[in-house]
Amino acid sequence: MPQKVRIALDAMGGDVGASVVIPGAAISLSRHPDSEFLLFGDRALIDPELAKYPAMKAASRVIHTDVAVSMHDKPSQALRRGRKTSSMWLAIDAVKKGEADVAVSAGNTGALAAMARFCLHMLPGIDRPALAAIWPTARSYSVVLDLGATIGGDAHHLVALAVMGSAMASVLFNLERPTVGLLNIGVEEIKGREEVRGAAELLRAMNLPQLEYIGFVEGDGIGKGAADVIVAEGFSGNIALKAAEGTARQITDFLREALSRSWRSRIGYLFAKDAFKALRDKLDPSKSNGSLVLGLNGIVVKSHGGTDAEGFAYAVDVGYEMVRNDLLNKINQMLNRDGNALGSASPAQEAVS
Repeated sequence: MPQKVRIALDAMGGDVGASVVIPGAAISLSRHPDSEFLLFGDRALIDPELAKYPAMKAASRVIHTDVAVSMHDKPSQALRRGRKTSSMWLAIDAVKKGEADVAVSAGNTGALAAMARFCLHMLPGIDRPALAAIWPTARSYSVVLDLGATIGGDAHHLVALAVMGSAMASVLFNLERPTVGLLNIGVEEIKGREEVRGAAELLRAMNLPQLEYIGFVEGDGIGKGAADVIVAEGFSGNIALKAAEGTARQITDFLREALSRSWRSRIGYLFAKDAFKALRDKLDPSKSNGSLVLGLNGIVVKSHGGTDAEGFAYAVDVGYEMVRNDLLNKINQMLNRDGNALGSASPAQEAVS
């Protein structure tokens, strides 16, 4: 492992770019002083932000480009306009060239998945990338994938997701054999799409030593923490993610309204302030920000585009931890052990988010 973790940042990515990326990276640097950064983007926008954070400036090198991928670009448009020139591409390419250990971007999800796939290529036995995120649950945390990198996929693709998600869970949660469930409309074996039922049969038959398949998990099982890893194809996974984020915001708004309704509720809040803070922290999406683009021959992290500096810092932290814990090598070991069983997936469609 390198002495320093070298992190390439798409400084133009996200809703506001450098004004969140730089302070967010500075927060992560304070937690991981053995980090150093390559910042790709418009120097005129990056340098004033760096000047506010001397430690971050000392640990960074800026590579100028005035080309940025729009949040509204389709993946095909991003590849045509931003290949080899955009801040997103150059951050990913730094990983390919060995100049960085991980790339982090808050930019367009579909463009990031397409560029990463085109630039870094896929691991043997994996046909398409997947977005995997840390999901807060009633039990603790789970890894959920795919959250929208691509749409659809056959049974072999879902098994590949299970293998990659298990590697991520073993790194994050220090688990020797994470439990894995397949997201489905019911727990009965006869329910669900043919691809999901086929993946279940494969996982039972393969009995992989690096994961414990527990069966189907319904939508409410994600929040309950029914398994360490929840596997879904990208369309249903993305809907689950957006629904959960919207519900979390709705609960927060309901609580705020209820606690300000009367003087009694305000007094009650004073007595239960610590409990409400713990709940707010648990529901805060910024604290679980940072999705891994798995399946690539390199490590790429996707941050929410609208996150704040603290949220972006968590995404950088995820990248740091994946490098320090040798995630890519662990996935490769699992795929080499069981690569023949994974087969190949059907062609990926355009990303959904």
